[in-house]
Amino acid sequence: MDPSTASNYDDIQISHVDLSLDVRFDTKRILSSERLDIKLLKSCKEIILDTHNTLTIHSVIATKPIHCELKFKIKPFTSYGEMVQIELPSTFEPGDEFQLSIDFTSSDGTGVTWLDPVQTAGKELPYMFTSGWPVRNRAFFPIQDTPSAKMTYSARVKVPPGFTALMGANEWIENHTPNVFEFKMAFPIAPYLINLVVGDIVSAEIGPRSKVWTEPNMLSKAKAEYDGEIETILCTAEHLFGPYIWGKYDLLVLPPSYPFGGMEIPCLTFLTPCLLSGDKSLMSTVYHEITHSWFGNMVTPATWKECWISEGFARYGERRIMMVLNGEAESCLESVSGLSNLQRHYNANGEDLNINCLKINSTKDFDPNDVYCPIPYEKGYCLVRYLEHLAGGYEHFEKFLRAYIDKFKFKSVNGQDILDYFLDYFPHYRRQEIENRKDYEFDKWLNNPGWPPYVPDLSAGNDLTKPAEILAAMWAGEETQGSTKFSNDITNWPIYQVIFFLDKLLAKLKLPDGTIQQINEKYPTISQSQNAEGNNFIQLPCIKL
Repeated sequence: MDPSTASNYDDIQISHVDLSLDVRFDTKRILSSERLDIKLLKSCKEIILDTHNTLTIHSVIATKPIHCELKFKIKPFTSYGEMVQIELPSTFEPGDEFQLSIDFTSSDGTGVTWLDPVQTAGKELPYMFTSGWPVRNRAFFPIQDTPSAKMTYSARVKVPPGFTALMGANEWIENHTPNVFEFKMAFPIAPYLINLVVGDIVSAEIGPRSKVWTEPNMLSKAKAEYDGEIETILCTAEHLFGPYIWGKYDLLVLPPSYPFGGMEIPCLTFLTPCLLSGDKSLMSTVYHEITHSWFGNMVTPATWKECWISEGFARYGERRIMMVLNGEAESCLESVSGLSNLQRHYNANGEDLNINCLKINSTKDFDPNDVYCPIPYEKGYCLVRYLEHLAGGYEHFEKFLRAYIDKFKFKSVNGQDILDYFLDYFPHYRRQEIENRKDYEFDKWLNNPGWPPYVPDLSAGNDLTKPAEILAAMWAGEETQGSTKFSNDITNWPIYQVIFFLDKLLAKLKLPDGTIQQINEKYPTISQSQNAEGNNFIQLPCIKL
Protein backbone atom coordinates (compact mmCIF):
# COMPACT_ATOMS: atom_id res chain seq x y z
CA MET A 1 0.00 0.00 0.00
CA ASP A 2 1.03 3.57 -0.64
CA PRO A 3 1.18 5.47 2.68
CA SER A 4 1.18 8.85 0.92
CA THR A 5 -2.43 8.58 -0.26
CA ALA A 6 -5.67 8.45 1.71
CA SER A 7 -7.58 7.25 -1.34
CA ASN A 8 -9.12 3.79 -1.51
CA TYR A 9 -7.45 3.10 -4.85
CA ASP A 10 -7.56 -0.64 -4.15
CA ASP A 11 -11.37 -0.43 -4.12
CA ILE A 12 -12.07 1.83 -7.09
CA GLN A 13 -10.34 2.52 -10.38
CA ILE A 14 -10.51 5.95 -12.00
CA SER A 15 -10.03 5.28 -15.70
CA HIS A 16 -10.46 8.85 -16.96
CA VAL A 17 -10.63 12.37 -15.54
CA ASP A 18 -12.15 15.21 -17.54
CA LEU A 19 -11.20 18.68 -16.26
CA SER A 20 -12.85 22.04 -16.88
CA LEU A 21 -10.60 24.86 -15.64
CA ASP A 22 -11.22 28.60 -15.56
CA VAL A 23 -7.97 30.38 -14.64
CA ARG A 24 -8.47 33.73 -12.88
CA PHE A 25 -5.30 35.75 -12.37
CA ASP A 26 -7.15 38.63 -10.69
CA THR A 27 -8.09 36.43 -7.72
CA LYS A 28 -5.38 33.75 -8.16
CA ARG A 29 -8.03 31.07 -8.32
CA ILE A 30 -8.93 28.25 -10.70
CA LEU A 31 -12.69 27.71 -10.87
CA SER A 32 -12.91 24.04 -11.72
CA SER A 33 -14.97 20.93 -12.22
CA GLU A 34 -13.99 17.37 -12.94
CA ARG A 35 -15.80 14.29 -14.17
CA LEU A 36 -14.40 10.98 -12.97
CA ASP A 37 -15.08 7.72 -14.82
CA ILE A 38 -15.02 5.07 -12.11
CA LYS A 39 -15.08 1.29 -11.98
CA LEU A 40 -15.46 -0.57 -8.72
CA LEU A 41 -12.86 -3.23 -7.98
CA LYS A 42 -14.45 -4.24 -4.66
CA SER A 43 -17.78 -3.74 -2.93
CA CYS A 44 -17.70 -0.40 -1.10
CA LYS A 45 -19.96 2.34 0.24
CA GLU A 46 -17.66 5.34 -0.20
CA ILE A 47 -15.04 6.89 -2.42
CA ILE A 48 -12.01 8.50 -0.80
CA LEU A 49 -9.91 11.00 -2.73
CA ASP A 50 -6.86 13.07 -1.85
CA THR A 51 -7.30 16.82 -1.57
CA HIS A 52 -5.66 19.81 0.15
CA ASN A 53 -6.66 22.57 2.54
CA THR A 54 -6.12 25.17 -0.20
CA LEU A 55 -8.71 23.45 -2.41
CA THR A 56 -12.42 24.01 -1.73
CA ILE A 57 -14.95 21.38 -2.83
CA HIS A 58 -18.40 22.85 -3.50
CA SER A 59 -20.43 19.83 -4.58
CA VAL A 60 -20.23 16.17 -5.55
CA ILE A 61 -22.86 14.78 -7.93
CA ALA A 62 -23.35 11.29 -9.31
CA THR A 63 -24.18 11.64 -13.01
CA LYS A 64 -24.29 8.01 -14.19
CA PRO A 65 -26.05 5.59 -13.88
CA ILE A 66 -28.15 7.73 -11.54
CA HIS A 67 -28.20 11.49 -11.04
CA CYS A 68 -28.08 12.70 -7.45
CA GLU A 69 -26.07 14.90 -5.15
CA LEU A 70 -23.76 13.00 -2.78
CA LYS A 71 -22.75 13.78 0.77
CA PHE A 72 -19.05 14.30 1.45
CA LYS A 73 -16.76 15.07 4.38
CA ILE A 74 -13.30 16.62 4.48
CA LYS A 75 -10.97 15.01 7.01
CA PRO A 76 -7.31 15.55 7.95
CA PHE A 77 -4.72 13.15 6.57
CA THR A 78 -1.10 14.40 6.62
CA SER A 79 0.91 17.61 6.68
CA TYR A 80 0.79 17.67 2.87
CA GLY A 81 -2.88 16.88 2.30
CA GLU A 82 -6.40 16.03 3.40
CA MET A 83 -9.00 13.48 2.31
CA VAL A 84 -12.55 13.80 1.02
CA GLN A 85 -14.90 10.93 1.85
CA ILE A 86 -17.78 10.68 -0.61
CA GLU A 87 -20.78 8.63 0.50
CA LEU A 88 -22.28 6.45 -2.23
CA PRO A 89 -26.11 6.19 -2.35
CA SER A 90 -25.90 2.40 -2.01
CA THR A 91 -23.34 -0.35 -1.94
CA PHE A 92 -21.92 -0.91 -5.40
CA GLU A 93 -20.64 -4.28 -6.53
CA PRO A 94 -17.34 -5.17 -8.24
CA GLY A 95 -17.47 -4.32 -11.91
CA ASP A 96 -20.06 -1.56 -11.51
CA GLU A 97 -19.25 1.62 -13.43
CA PHE A 98 -20.44 5.15 -12.75
CA GLN A 99 -19.47 8.82 -13.05
CA LEU A 100 -18.96 11.55 -10.50
CA SER A 101 -18.87 15.28 -11.10
CA ILE A 102 -17.04 17.47 -8.56
CA ASP A 103 -17.12 21.28 -8.51
CA PHE A 104 -14.19 22.89 -6.70
CA THR A 105 -11.84 25.87 -6.54
CA SER A 106 -8.04 25.65 -6.43
CA SER A 107 -6.03 28.53 -5.02
CA ASP A 108 -2.35 28.64 -4.09
CA GLY A 109 -1.54 25.20 -2.67
CA THR A 110 1.83 23.53 -2.86
CA GLY A 111 1.03 22.25 -6.35
CA VAL A 112 -0.27 25.55 -7.79
CA THR A 113 2.11 28.49 -8.18
CA TRP A 114 1.13 32.03 -9.20
CA LEU A 115 3.90 34.34 -10.39
CA ASP A 116 3.54 38.12 -10.43
CA PRO A 117 4.91 39.86 -13.54
CA VAL A 118 8.14 40.80 -11.76
CA GLN A 119 8.84 37.07 -11.27
CA THR A 120 8.70 36.34 -14.99
CA ALA A 121 11.27 36.93 -17.71
CA GLY A 122 9.08 39.41 -19.58
CA LYS A 123 8.00 41.39 -16.46
CA GLU A 124 4.67 42.31 -18.07
CA LEU A 125 2.12 39.54 -17.50
CA PRO A 126 1.61 37.12 -14.61
CA TYR A 127 2.21 33.39 -14.98
CA MET A 128 0.82 30.23 -13.40
CA PHE A 129 2.10 26.67 -13.32
CA THR A 130 1.28 23.50 -11.45
CA SER A 131 3.85 21.00 -10.16
CA GLY A 132 2.30 17.66 -9.34
CA TRP A 133 5.42 15.68 -8.41
CA PRO A 134 5.42 13.80 -6.12
CA VAL A 135 2.07 14.35 -4.31
CA ARG A 136 1.23 18.01 -4.94
CA ASN A 137 -1.56 17.57 -7.47
CA ARG A 138 -4.07 17.04 -4.66
CA ALA A 139 -3.89 20.83 -4.34
CA PHE A 140 -4.75 21.14 -8.07
CA PHE A 141 -7.71 18.72 -8.30
CA PRO A 142 -9.19 15.99 -6.05
CA ILE A 143 -7.74 12.67 -7.19
CA GLN A 144 -6.14 9.40 -6.14
CA ASP A 145 -2.77 11.08 -5.72
CA THR A 146 -0.59 7.99 -5.96
CA PRO A 147 1.66 6.72 -8.76
CA SER A 148 -0.20 3.40 -8.45
CA ALA A 149 -3.26 5.01 -10.07
CA LYS A 150 -3.13 5.52 -13.83
CA MET A 151 -5.73 7.18 -16.00
CA THR A 152 -6.28 9.03 -19.24
CA TYR A 153 -7.40 12.66 -19.07
CA SER A 154 -8.93 15.49 -21.06
CA ALA A 155 -9.13 19.18 -20.20
CA ARG A 156 -10.69 22.44 -21.30
CA VAL A 157 -8.89 25.50 -20.02
CA LYS A 158 -10.29 29.03 -20.14
CA VAL A 159 -7.75 31.83 -19.75
CA PRO A 160 -7.82 35.65 -19.89
CA PRO A 161 -7.14 37.34 -23.26
CA GLY A 162 -3.47 37.41 -24.19
CA PHE A 163 -2.58 34.18 -22.37
CA THR A 164 -1.73 30.70 -23.63
CA ALA A 165 -2.48 27.45 -21.78
CA LEU A 166 -0.27 24.36 -22.12
CA MET A 167 -0.65 20.81 -20.82
CA GLY A 168 1.30 17.62 -21.47
CA ALA A 169 -1.04 15.84 -23.88
CA ASN A 170 -0.61 13.88 -27.07
CA GLU A 171 -3.61 15.59 -28.67
CA TRP A 172 -4.44 19.31 -28.76
CA ILE A 173 -8.02 19.84 -29.86
CA GLU A 174 -8.76 22.95 -31.89
CA ASN A 175 -11.30 25.08 -30.07
CA HIS A 176 -12.92 28.03 -31.83
CA THR A 177 -14.07 29.63 -28.58
CA PRO A 178 -11.78 32.59 -27.79
CA ASN A 179 -9.28 31.98 -24.99
CA VAL A 180 -10.20 28.30 -24.53
CA PHE A 181 -7.66 25.52 -25.01
CA GLU A 182 -8.44 21.78 -25.12
CA PHE A 183 -6.14 18.84 -24.46
CA LYS A 184 -6.42 15.06 -24.45
CA MET A 185 -4.03 12.38 -23.19
CA ALA A 186 -4.93 9.00 -24.68
CA PHE A 187 -2.37 7.00 -22.69
CA PRO A 188 -2.90 6.18 -19.00
CA ILE A 189 -0.52 8.15 -16.79
CA ALA A 190 -0.06 8.70 -13.08
CA PRO A 191 -1.81 11.80 -11.64
CA TYR A 192 1.44 13.64 -10.81
CA LEU A 193 2.09 13.94 -14.56
CA ILE A 194 -1.06 16.02 -15.23
CA ASN A 195 0.14 19.63 -15.14
CA LEU A 196 -0.99 23.03 -16.41
CA VAL A 197 0.88 26.19 -17.40
CA VAL A 198 -0.70 29.54 -18.31
CA GLY A 199 1.26 32.60 -19.33
CA ASP A 200 2.58 34.76 -22.14
CA ILE A 201 3.99 31.80 -24.07
CA VAL A 202 5.07 31.36 -27.70
CA SER A 203 6.75 28.53 -29.61
CA ALA A 204 9.23 27.65 -32.33
CA GLU A 205 9.87 24.44 -34.23
CA ILE A 206 13.09 22.66 -33.18
CA GLY A 207 12.57 19.28 -34.85
CA PRO A 208 10.13 17.16 -36.85
CA ARG A 209 8.15 16.25 -33.71
CA SER A 210 9.32 18.97 -31.32
CA LYS A 211 8.70 22.60 -30.40
CA VAL A 212 10.20 24.77 -27.71
CA TRP A 213 7.81 27.03 -25.73
CA THR A 214 8.95 30.07 -23.75
CA GLU A 215 8.08 33.63 -22.92
CA PRO A 216 8.66 35.74 -26.06
CA ASN A 217 11.92 37.34 -24.92
CA MET A 218 13.55 33.93 -24.34
CA LEU A 219 12.39 32.24 -27.53
CA SER A 220 15.38 32.95 -29.79
CA LYS A 221 17.82 31.82 -27.10
CA ALA A 222 15.86 28.64 -26.41
CA LYS A 223 15.53 27.83 -30.10
CA ALA A 224 19.27 28.29 -30.63
CA GLU A 225 19.98 25.96 -27.68
CA TYR A 226 17.77 23.07 -28.80
CA ASP A 227 17.21 23.44 -32.54
CA GLY A 228 18.22 20.20 -34.28
CA GLU A 229 19.30 18.53 -31.02
CA ILE A 230 16.09 16.95 -29.75
CA GLU A 231 15.45 14.63 -32.69
CA THR A 232 18.98 13.23 -32.41
CA ILE A 233 18.44 12.54 -28.70
CA LEU A 234 15.01 10.99 -29.33
CA CYS A 235 16.33 8.71 -32.06
CA THR A 236 19.20 7.61 -29.83
CA ALA A 237 16.81 6.85 -26.98
CA GLU A 238 14.52 4.90 -29.32
CA HIS A 239 17.45 2.81 -30.50
CA LEU A 240 18.29 1.99 -26.89
CA PHE A 241 14.86 1.56 -25.29
CA GLY A 242 12.30 1.06 -28.03
CA PRO A 243 9.71 3.22 -29.83
CA TYR A 244 8.76 6.64 -28.47
CA ILE A 245 4.99 6.18 -28.21
CA TRP A 246 3.91 9.64 -27.04
CA GLY A 247 3.87 11.34 -30.45
CA LYS A 248 5.38 14.78 -29.99
CA TYR A 249 8.15 15.79 -27.60
CA ASP A 250 8.06 19.51 -26.75
CA LEU A 251 10.11 21.52 -24.28
CA LEU A 252 8.74 24.29 -22.08
CA VAL A 253 11.29 26.73 -20.66
CA LEU A 254 9.64 28.30 -17.63
CA PRO A 255 10.36 31.69 -16.02
CA PRO A 256 13.47 32.19 -13.88
CA SER A 257 11.35 31.69 -10.74
CA TYR A 258 10.71 28.02 -11.65
CA PRO A 259 12.31 26.16 -8.71
CA PHE A 260 13.18 22.84 -10.39
CA GLY A 261 15.77 21.76 -12.95
CA GLY A 262 13.40 19.74 -15.08
CA MET A 263 10.18 17.73 -14.92
CA GLU A 264 9.25 14.90 -17.27
CA ILE A 265 5.67 15.87 -18.19
CA PRO A 266 4.64 13.55 -21.08
CA CYS A 267 4.89 15.35 -24.43
CA LEU A 268 5.97 18.60 -22.70
CA THR A 269 9.12 18.53 -20.56
CA PHE A 270 9.38 21.45 -18.11
CA LEU A 271 12.86 23.05 -17.89
CA THR A 272 14.55 25.84 -15.95
CA PRO A 273 15.99 28.68 -18.05
CA CYS A 274 19.29 28.07 -16.24
CA LEU A 275 19.85 25.31 -18.81
CA LEU A 276 20.05 27.85 -21.64
CA SER A 277 23.85 27.97 -21.46
CA GLY A 278 24.36 29.20 -25.02
CA ASP A 279 26.78 26.36 -25.77
CA LYS A 280 24.49 23.30 -25.57
CA SER A 281 26.67 21.94 -22.75
CA LEU A 282 23.85 21.19 -20.28
CA MET A 283 22.00 18.81 -22.56
CA SER A 284 22.29 15.95 -20.05
CA THR A 285 19.16 17.20 -18.26
CA VAL A 286 17.25 16.77 -21.52
CA TYR A 287 18.77 13.29 -21.88
CA HIS A 288 17.41 12.51 -18.41
CA GLU A 289 13.92 13.89 -18.99
CA ILE A 290 13.59 12.21 -22.38
CA THR A 291 14.53 8.89 -20.76
CA HIS A 292 11.64 9.35 -18.32
CA SER A 293 9.35 8.85 -21.34
CA TRP A 294 10.10 5.16 -20.85
CA PHE A 295 11.15 4.99 -17.18
CA GLY A 296 8.66 6.88 -15.01
CA ASN A 297 6.03 8.03 -17.45
CA MET A 298 5.43 4.61 -19.02
CA VAL A 299 6.67 2.25 -16.27
CA THR A 300 6.05 3.94 -12.93
CA PRO A 301 6.96 3.11 -9.32
CA ALA A 302 3.96 1.83 -7.37
CA THR A 303 4.84 4.13 -4.46
CA TRP A 304 7.38 6.88 -3.83
CA LYS A 305 9.03 4.59 -1.28
CA GLU A 306 10.81 3.16 -4.34
CA CYS A 307 11.51 6.32 -6.30
CA TRP A 308 14.66 4.65 -7.74
CA ILE A 309 12.42 2.73 -10.17
CA SER A 310 11.89 6.04 -11.94
CA GLU A 311 15.08 7.98 -11.19
CA GLY A 312 17.68 5.20 -11.14
CA PHE A 313 16.61 3.91 -14.55
CA ALA A 314 16.36 7.46 -15.92
CA ARG A 315 19.88 8.19 -14.68
CA TYR A 316 21.06 5.03 -16.40
CA GLY A 317 19.30 6.05 -19.62
CA GLU A 318 20.72 9.56 -19.46
CA ARG A 319 24.27 8.22 -19.22
CA ARG A 320 23.76 5.64 -21.95
CA ILE A 321 22.55 8.39 -24.29
CA MET A 322 25.57 10.45 -23.24
CA MET A 323 27.86 7.50 -23.97
CA VAL A 324 26.48 7.22 -27.50
CA LEU A 325 26.47 10.94 -28.28
CA ASN A 326 29.40 12.26 -26.20
CA GLY A 327 31.61 9.23 -25.64
CA GLU A 328 32.23 6.79 -22.80
CA ALA A 329 34.75 9.02 -21.03
CA GLU A 330 32.26 11.85 -20.55
CA SER A 331 29.53 9.44 -19.44
CA CYS A 332 31.88 7.93 -16.85
CA LEU A 333 32.92 11.41 -15.72
CA GLU A 334 29.31 12.31 -14.97
CA SER A 335 28.92 9.00 -13.11
CA VAL A 336 32.01 9.75 -11.00
CA SER A 337 30.54 13.15 -10.15
CA GLY A 338 27.27 11.46 -9.23
CA LEU A 339 29.02 9.07 -6.85
CA SER A 340 30.86 12.01 -5.29
CA ASN A 341 27.50 13.67 -4.70
CA LEU A 342 26.22 10.44 -3.15
CA GLN A 343 29.23 10.31 -0.83
CA ARG A 344 28.63 13.91 0.25
CA HIS A 345 25.04 12.96 1.06
CA TYR A 346 26.25 10.12 3.29
CA ASN A 347 28.89 12.35 4.91
CA ALA A 348 26.31 15.01 5.73
CA ASN A 349 23.47 12.75 6.88
CA GLY A 350 25.06 9.48 7.96
CA GLU A 351 24.47 6.06 6.45
CA ASP A 352 21.95 4.45 8.79
CA LEU A 353 18.89 6.44 7.75
CA ASN A 354 15.80 4.76 6.39
CA ILE A 355 15.72 7.35 3.59
CA ASN A 356 19.04 5.87 2.39
CA CYS A 357 17.33 2.59 1.45
CA LEU A 358 16.20 2.13 -2.13
CA LYS A 359 13.03 0.70 -0.60
CA ILE A 360 11.97 2.96 2.26
CA ASN A 361 10.39 0.61 4.77
CA SER A 362 8.84 2.98 7.27
CA THR A 363 5.26 4.04 6.60
CA LYS A 364 4.80 6.23 9.68
CA ASP A 365 5.07 9.93 8.87
CA PHE A 366 6.42 9.11 5.40
CA ASP A 367 6.68 12.28 3.32
CA PRO A 368 7.33 11.63 -0.40
CA ASN A 369 8.97 15.05 -0.71
CA ASP A 370 11.89 13.65 1.32
CA VAL A 371 12.84 11.18 -1.42
CA TYR A 372 14.43 13.97 -3.45
CA CYS A 373 18.08 13.24 -2.67
CA PRO A 374 20.97 11.41 -4.38
CA ILE A 375 19.83 7.98 -3.13
CA PRO A 376 17.19 7.10 -5.80
CA TYR A 377 19.31 8.69 -8.52
CA GLU A 378 22.84 7.49 -7.82
CA LYS A 379 22.35 4.41 -5.65
CA GLY A 380 19.49 3.45 -7.97
CA TYR A 381 21.83 3.97 -10.93
CA CYS A 382 24.34 1.59 -9.34
CA LEU A 383 21.66 -1.10 -8.98
CA VAL A 384 20.70 -0.72 -12.64
CA ARG A 385 24.38 -0.96 -13.60
CA TYR A 386 24.64 -4.06 -11.41
CA LEU A 387 21.81 -5.68 -13.36
CA GLU A 388 23.56 -4.66 -16.57
CA HIS A 389 26.71 -6.35 -15.24
CA LEU A 390 24.79 -9.56 -14.49
CA ALA A 391 23.20 -9.43 -17.94
CA GLY A 392 26.63 -9.48 -19.58
CA GLY A 393 26.91 -5.89 -20.75
CA TYR A 394 24.70 -3.14 -22.05
CA GLU A 395 23.80 -4.81 -25.35
CA HIS A 396 22.25 -7.80 -23.57
CA PHE A 397 20.79 -5.56 -20.88
CA GLU A 398 19.07 -3.24 -23.31
CA LYS A 399 17.27 -6.21 -24.87
CA PHE A 400 16.02 -6.93 -21.35
CA LEU A 401 15.01 -3.28 -20.89
CA ARG A 402 12.92 -3.29 -24.06
CA ALA A 403 11.20 -6.49 -22.91
CA TYR A 404 10.71 -4.98 -19.42
CA ILE A 405 9.11 -1.86 -20.87
CA ASP A 406 6.85 -3.91 -23.12
CA LYS A 407 5.72 -6.11 -20.20
CA PHE A 408 5.04 -3.31 -17.71
CA LYS A 409 4.11 -0.34 -19.94
CA PHE A 410 1.33 1.82 -18.46
CA LYS A 411 1.64 -0.08 -15.19
CA SER A 412 3.07 0.70 -11.76
CA VAL A 413 5.61 -1.71 -10.30
CA ASN A 414 7.72 -2.28 -7.21
CA GLY A 415 11.35 -3.30 -7.00
CA GLN A 416 10.61 -6.95 -6.40
CA ASP A 417 8.53 -7.03 -9.61
CA ILE A 418 11.60 -5.84 -11.54
CA LEU A 419 14.03 -8.25 -9.91
CA ASP A 420 11.62 -11.19 -10.37
CA TYR A 421 11.22 -10.35 -14.04
CA PHE A 422 14.98 -10.06 -14.41
CA LEU A 423 15.32 -13.64 -13.11
CA ASP A 424 12.53 -14.78 -15.45
CA TYR A 425 14.36 -13.18 -18.38
CA PHE A 426 17.70 -14.70 -17.34
CA PRO A 427 16.51 -18.08 -15.98
CA HIS A 428 20.03 -19.44 -15.42
CA TYR A 429 20.37 -16.93 -12.56
CA ARG A 430 17.12 -18.14 -11.04
CA ARG A 431 18.35 -21.73 -11.22
CA GLN A 432 21.51 -20.61 -9.42
CA GLU A 433 19.38 -18.78 -6.81
CA ILE A 434 21.62 -15.81 -7.37
CA GLU A 435 19.24 -13.52 -5.47
CA ASN A 436 20.25 -15.31 -2.25
CA ARG A 437 24.00 -15.66 -2.86
CA LYS A 438 26.45 -13.59 -0.87
CA ASP A 439 27.32 -10.32 -2.58
CA TYR A 440 24.40 -10.80 -4.97
CA GLU A 441 21.51 -10.46 -2.54
CA PHE A 442 18.73 -8.35 -4.03
CA ASP A 443 17.33 -7.86 -0.54
CA LYS A 444 20.52 -6.08 0.47
CA TRP A 445 20.17 -3.70 -2.47
CA LEU A 446 16.62 -2.74 -1.58
CA ASN A 447 16.71 -2.66 2.21
CA ASN A 448 20.30 -1.81 3.23
CA PRO A 449 20.80 1.95 3.83
CA GLY A 450 24.56 1.77 3.25
CA TRP A 451 26.83 2.33 0.27
CA PRO A 452 25.89 0.46 -2.93
CA PRO A 453 27.14 -3.15 -2.85
CA TYR A 454 28.36 -2.75 -6.44
CA VAL A 455 29.92 0.26 -8.16
CA PRO A 456 30.53 0.07 -11.91
CA ASP A 457 33.94 0.35 -13.49
CA LEU A 458 34.33 4.02 -14.40
CA SER A 459 37.99 3.91 -15.38
CA ALA A 460 37.12 5.00 -18.92
CA GLY A 461 36.62 8.45 -17.44
CA ASN A 462 40.22 8.73 -16.23
CA ASP A 463 41.23 10.65 -19.34
CA LEU A 464 38.98 13.45 -18.08
CA THR A 465 39.14 13.06 -14.30
CA LYS A 466 42.92 12.74 -14.01
CA PRO A 467 43.76 16.09 -15.68
CA ALA A 468 41.12 17.79 -13.52
CA GLU A 469 42.59 16.28 -10.33
CA ILE A 470 46.12 17.32 -11.34
CA LEU A 471 44.98 20.86 -12.13
CA ALA A 472 43.20 21.17 -8.77
CA ALA A 473 46.33 19.96 -6.99
CA MET A 474 48.47 22.46 -8.88
CA TRP A 475 46.23 25.36 -7.84
CA ALA A 476 46.37 24.10 -4.25
CA GLY A 477 50.16 24.24 -4.37
CA GLU A 478 50.58 20.49 -4.06
CA GLU A 479 53.34 18.47 -5.68
CA THR A 480 51.71 16.13 -8.16
CA GLN A 481 53.40 13.51 -10.27
CA GLY A 482 53.09 14.33 -13.92
CA SER A 483 52.04 17.94 -13.39
CA THR A 484 55.13 19.33 -15.15
CA LYS A 485 54.00 17.71 -18.38
CA PHE A 486 50.42 18.84 -18.00
CA SER A 487 48.81 21.77 -19.80
CA ASN A 488 46.54 23.94 -17.66
CA ASP A 489 44.51 25.09 -20.65
CA ILE A 490 40.84 24.17 -20.06
CA THR A 491 39.41 25.96 -23.11
CA ASN A 492 38.16 22.77 -24.74
CA TRP A 493 37.13 20.92 -21.61
CA PRO A 494 33.52 19.69 -21.45
CA ILE A 495 31.53 21.46 -18.76
CA TYR A 496 31.37 18.46 -16.41
CA GLN A 497 35.16 18.21 -16.48
CA VAL A 498 35.33 21.86 -15.42
CA ILE A 499 32.80 21.17 -12.66
CA PHE A 500 34.82 18.13 -11.55
CA PHE A 501 37.95 20.32 -11.35
CA LEU A 502 36.12 22.96 -9.29
CA ASP A 503 34.67 20.29 -6.97
CA LYS A 504 38.13 18.86 -6.37
CA LEU A 505 39.45 22.34 -5.71
CA LEU A 506 36.73 23.07 -3.17
CA ALA A 507 37.53 19.80 -1.40
CA LYS A 508 41.01 21.06 -0.55
CA LEU A 509 41.38 21.98 3.12
CA LYS A 510 43.19 25.21 2.32
CA LEU A 511 44.05 27.13 -0.81
CA PRO A 512 46.62 29.92 -1.21
CA ASP A 513 45.32 33.45 -0.75
CA GLY A 514 43.82 35.00 -3.85
CA THR A 515 43.16 31.66 -5.58
CA ILE A 516 39.66 32.52 -6.75
CA GLN A 517 40.75 35.86 -8.20
CA GLN A 518 43.64 34.18 -10.00
CA ILE A 519 41.40 31.46 -11.40
CA ASN A 520 38.96 34.14 -12.55
CA GLU A 521 41.78 35.90 -14.40
CA LYS A 522 43.29 32.71 -15.79
CA TYR A 523 39.98 31.19 -16.93
CA PRO A 524 37.63 34.05 -17.88
CA THR A 525 35.55 31.59 -19.89
CA ILE A 526 34.22 30.20 -16.59
CA SER A 527 33.09 33.45 -15.01
CA GLN A 528 31.86 34.91 -18.30
CA SER A 529 29.97 31.78 -19.28
CA GLN A 530 26.18 31.68 -19.27
CA ASN A 531 26.50 28.14 -17.95
CA ALA A 532 24.93 28.10 -14.50
CA GLU A 533 26.66 24.85 -13.54
CA GLY A 534 30.18 26.03 -14.26
CA ASN A 535 30.30 29.66 -13.16
CA ASN A 536 28.62 29.43 -9.73
CA PHE A 537 31.99 28.66 -8.14
CA ILE A 538 33.67 31.81 -9.44
CA GLN A 539 30.67 34.02 -8.64
CA LEU A 540 30.86 33.39 -4.87
CA PRO A 541 33.16 36.12 -3.50
CA CYS A 542 32.22 35.28 0.10
CA ILE A 543 33.49 31.71 -0.17
CA LYS A 544 35.95 30.81 2.59
CA LEU A 545 39.02 28.86 1.56
